[in-house]
Amino acid sequence: MRKTSPRWPWVLVAAVVLAAAGWMLWPRHDAGAPGAASAPTPSADPAARPAPDGTRAPAIAHPIDIDAADAAIPPLADSDAVAWEALSGLAGDPALLDVLLREHIVRRLVVMIDNLTEPRMPTRALAMRPLPGGLSAEGDGATRWIAQANAQRYEPYVAAFAQADPQRVAAAYRRFYPLFQQAYAEIAGGDAYFNDRLVAVIDHLLQAPEPAQPLQVVDGADGKVRFADPVLEALSVGQKALVRLSPDQRERVKRQLRSLRGALAQG
Repeated sequence: MRKTSPRWPWVLVAAVVLAAAGWMLWPRHDAGAPGAASAPTPSADPAARPAPDGTRAPAIAHPIDIDAADAAIPPLADSDAVAWEALSGLAGDPALLDVLLREHIVRRLVVMIDNLTEPRMPTRALAMRPLPGGLSAEGDGATRWIAQANAQRYEPYVAAFAQADPQRVAAAYRRFYPLFQQAYAEIAGGDAYFNDRLVAVIDHLLQAPEPAQPLQVVDGADGKVRFADPVLEALSVGQKALVRLSPDQRERVKRQLRSLRGALAQG
């Protein structure tokens, strides 16, 4: 039996749960902080709206009611404490948050969310430490597959995500939305609208395939375990995270993603 990093299922749950709950971050100038995210995917609506300089900017497809924002929240640079307090209230079990990096929490999660649609996640784009343990593979020789026991390791995070109240999560997200928007504008440009990006990422995750079980894996030249199916191996890091869950876990995560999308999107 071989073990490798179990990072991606936790990345999915942390990124989407916490992002939808409103927690994303990245220290743009600090040494050792996550690097800049890749260019964001354009919003679904191709229409344009006038920008302050007279140029055309992408229309906002899924606007957030800024009247729901908390006028008393601190500036982004000073938001770690209040963000962590709110996140702890949403998580239920504080132990689930132990792997998160607390500094620059809003910025870090914004960057991680933005990278979920990419083929790989740079280590410096993560908002957390590696999850303890390893991804187990069963079998010998060329025929090996992801062990069913992995589902037990993912279950606490899947359960926390699936049981969260979507309306409560959305309310927290709207309350702190100006911080998320500011963090996203720093990496994607002033006209980029974070809620549109979040909805696009959720839509992307919902398109993750439902492969037959068990999932066969092979060792790559770099020693890392990879999907034997090249189609699965070519998926984004976010979709790979969903694929690695058990079918039941994947169904629960997708059901909650649809609920969150409904609470965050217009139309």
